[in-house]
Amino acid sequence: MIIAFIQRAIVQGIPLLFGSTGEIITEKTGHLNLGTAGVMYVGGIAGVIGAFMYENSVETINPVLAVIIPILTSIIGSLIMGMIYSVLTVTFRANQNVTGLALTTFGVGVGNFFGGSLIKLTNSELPSITLTATSNCFKTKIPFAENLGWFGDIFLSYSFLAYVAIAIALFAAFFFNKTKAGLSLRAVGENPATADAAGINVSRYKYLATCTGSVIAGLGGLYYVMDYACGVWSNDGFGDRGWLAIALVIFAVWKPNLSIFGSILFGGLLVVHNYIPNLTMASQEIFKMTPYVVTIIVLVIVSMRRKRENLPPASLGLSYFREER
Repeated sequence: MIIAFIQRAIVQGIPLLFGSTGEIITEKTGHLNLGTAGVMYVGGIAGVIGAFMYENSVETINPVLAVIIPILTSIIGSLIMGMIYSVLTVTFRANQNVTGLALTTFGVGVGNFFGGSLIKLTNSELPSITLTATSNCFKTKIPFAENLGWFGDIFLSYSFLAYVAIAIALFAAFFFNKTKAGLSLRAVGENPATADAAGINVSRYKYLATCTGSVIAGLGGLYYVMDYACGVWSNDGFGDRGWLAIALVIFAVWKPNLSIFGSILFGGLLVVHNYIPNLTMASQEIFKMTPYVVTIIVLVIVSMRRKRENLPPASLGLSYFREER
């Protein structure tokens, strides 16, 4: 039962890890993208479109293409969302909060539109579309994991995208702290005017970070559909995972390596009520609130301690006007 709970917690947490890592990369340049939920939604439906077109165009599924095509379409879809946000907030200096919220509404609308269209094309009696063949390719696990007992069950029983999410988070932490480009990116988020005066191209870093973060967050949507949901797309099926990913950024105090542990914790809090017997419906809803409560507690503690390394980038949410430098 304990092993099953840990496995469920990790599977639940991987989409949050993708989303939070992408959002941390974006916020490190001073941009608060509240459109992460919409980006994840578009990343998921774009992958579904790619998988649907491939499955219906061939008689025999090639496992490699069945994985590559949805990943590429997911990257394209989430990249477009990142470009939209970047153009509005970096070039036109639109309000970041309003733009992010609009992007979420837009992304959910796009996902529901195309999802509903695909459901009609399949003449499904249920309001969903199932891509079992593609999902099975994504869910391929390490062959010898079953022979390693509890160690294999806990650490080696997941699809490749789960390990990709962890690798991206660890690389992002290394990039921010150990590379010249990462330090320049952080400088842009702390004080863009000083970074600009030092010869750093502020707009380029903001565009690259925002688009890269959106692509990573979009992979979280793809993972949710192809792995967690077993290839089943349902409109409005993501729930509040995009907002949880943003909450996880605060919980991890803007450190990608800490978001690995935070995502597993959040995933566990989301499913723990399933392992407690005789819970009422009201009690289950209270347990579902705990990730947000924990985030608020962490935010209060961080604000009280005021350690600089645990605070958000100084220019977070503020547009940069070069003429005011």
